[in-house]
Amino acid sequence: MRVLLLNPNTTAAVTDLLHAAGSKAASAGTELVPATAPRGVPYIATRAEAQIGGAIALEMLAEAGSGFDAAIIAAFGDPGLFGARELFAFPVVGLAEAAMLTACMVGRRFSIVTFAGALAPWYEECVAMHGLASRCAGIRTLDGAFRSISDVQAEKEDLLVALANRAVEEDNADVVILSGAPLAGLAVRVRDRIPVPVIDPVAAAVRQAETLAVLKPRKAIAGTFRRPDPKPTLGLAEPLAAVIEHRTPKQGAR
Repeated sequence: MRVLLLNPNTTAAVTDLLHAAGSKAASAGTELVPATAPRGVPYIATRAEAQIGGAIALEMLAEAGSGFDAAIIAAFGDPGLFGARELFAFPVVGLAEAAMLTACMVGRRFSIVTFAGALAPWYEECVAMHGLASRCAGIRTLDGAFRSISDVQAEKEDLLVALANRAVEEDNADVVILSGAPLAGLAVRVRDRIPVPVIDPVAAAVRQAETLAVLKPRKAIAGTFRRPDPKPTLGLAEPLAAVIEHRTPKQGAR
């Protein structure tokens, strides 16, 4: 089984964190193939950046072609996820949806804990997008700056654990999600310091991608996620243009 692990931001060190954490969760025989956005922003934190990252994610998925059994869009707000499910036949999983649905299987209400206040509005809208607002006990974020996006989990570990415990005590959270791609792998390290289940989004996404790859759900030909009818394009990356136009990509074009 081959699963594409697609980081829609430009920080390769974050891709490395995601790949390391995801590989620990993957089943024997699963090849987790990492990919980092070739352009965009170092980390996605706002609605505008999510729109940019989502478009780049669609380009990367189109370029990957049909050589994968499933793909993961590895940014917690799931940029481009619903568009990807329209366009592509292979299953596409988002970090946020995977983490939240997994949390719903081990508790009634989950809290999202993350490292930057700027993420909260986007994450709140992501929860609503997936229809899970009634299951969310709240979104808690740290205040203040951080030195490096790739090292933020090490820098802020103790503060994040304290914040997670506040979510349990004050928000009555049954489950905590440590969210944001830069926190990949942290949940395993701190799970014994938080008195409820702690979900690592990339681990949840890898396992759910594997499950969908095994189940092989058919591509919808009706409903809201059927593939859109072909349409001419102008100026798009060649692989994505070919997908939208329902044709074979031109050889050697990108």
